[in-house]
Amino acid sequence: MKTLIKNVKIVNEGKIVEGDVLMDNDLISKIDSQISEEADQVINGEGKYLLPGVIDDQVHFREPGLTHKGDIETESRAAIAGGTTSFIEQPNTVPNAVTQELLADKYETASQKSYANYGFMMGGTNDNLEEVLKTNPRNVPGIKLFLGSSTGNMLVDNPETLEKIFSNTKMLIAVHCEDEATIKANTQKYLDEYGEDIPVKFHHLIRSEEACYKSSSKAIELAKKTGARLHVFHLSTAKETELFRNDIPLKDKKITAEVCVHHLTFTNEDYETKGGLIKWNPAVKTQKDKDGLWEALLDDRIDVIATDHAPHTWEEKQNVYTKCPSGAPLVQHSLVVMLENYKNGKISLERIVEKMAHNPAILFRIEKRGFIREGYKADLVLVDLNENWTVEKENVLYKCGWSPLEGMNFHSKVTHTFVNGNLVYENGKINEQKFGERLLFEVE
Repeated sequence: MKTLIKNVKIVNEGKIVEGDVLMDNDLISKIDSQISEEADQVINGEGKYLLPGVIDDQVHFREPGLTHKGDIETESRAAIAGGTTSFIEQPNTVPNAVTQELLADKYETASQKSYANYGFMMGGTNDNLEEVLKTNPRNVPGIKLFLGSSTGNMLVDNPETLEKIFSNTKMLIAVHCEDEATIKANTQKYLDEYGEDIPVKFHHLIRSEEACYKSSSKAIELAKKTGARLHVFHLSTAKETELFRNDIPLKDKKITAEVCVHHLTFTNEDYETKGGLIKWNPAVKTQKDKDGLWEALLDDRIDVIATDHAPHTWEEKQNVYTKCPSGAPLVQHSLVVMLENYKNGKISLERIVEKMAHNPAILFRIEKRGFIREGYKADLVLVDLNENWTVEKENVLYKCGWSPLEGMNFHSKVTHTFVNGNLVYENGKINEQKFGERLLFEVE
């Protein structure tokens, strides 16, 4: 099957050039100013922009065990509608993916059900070092450690265990950093004052700047001591950005950072109108934090933009503070949120592509994805930068059926998504055949 995209503006590797792109089966076979070769399918991309598919390095698709909230099929379907062609999923499902067998089960499920390309993190606990060390770096993206308890029971708080994991694996270690003791003390203070129904506006003071900084600085110290490859997920404070460097290229960095779309979008002021819908761990913090995250993203102390997509049912989100779970769905909307920031002059298209496609591919050493290059996998997204629309319940594809962005207007739209050379999404219609493949990783 050959597909030719004509007359399109190609956004790739720091440049925007007009041209044509030819896909042959699952690969990009030719990129040129004009291609006249015969193709089975020709798409006129005039006036549109072609980007490499988004690689989301942090999602929770809730399968197995929490499939009333979302599953691999529903959430990967939402992903391709939003231009995300590859995802890396986290181990805090039920049961937690903390043995090789349980990890293999998730891969087996995805091979049947995923619309997008997939990778699954191996989970570390206080007592599964042996299992962690069996992980194959060729086909698993990394090891995930929760250094602050979030959703699930995967808190790793034994310093000896941590040091052993950091010292004994060459694989990338991705961490959720929040200091448990600080959070517990803060929670108790507010429980004493308000009981179970703590106003959600205090969430960022409970899961505070101090809790985040204390944990991430400790993790970085340990990585420096042991020489481990460390990736700090979802930075939420300006203070933490000071811990990262931008004076060497990403491929040479051993310590890297991610920011999520919601921390670039909301502040604690939004708890007033959004309530528990924007309760995330780590918490959405102040305007000063949001500004600091943007600054660090643009000066390359932060390497990657992701979602931490974590659906819960509408009913679950209506509970009182102590029973309202943290997390929200985002994978269908991450690219359009960032394109809106482009429209508002905050970030260039080239930088969006760098932070959402190129850099995840470099950081995780993903084989042949994340760039528009001849010989690379044809994971591509066409966007129209002049189409106005509003996020509404009716156009939300998540299994949970809601989005924290409902009512927001956007001025760009994903029109076509290709996964491994297959047109999987076109103007609101999804091809129900599944073409997602297992991500592979280059090993030193």
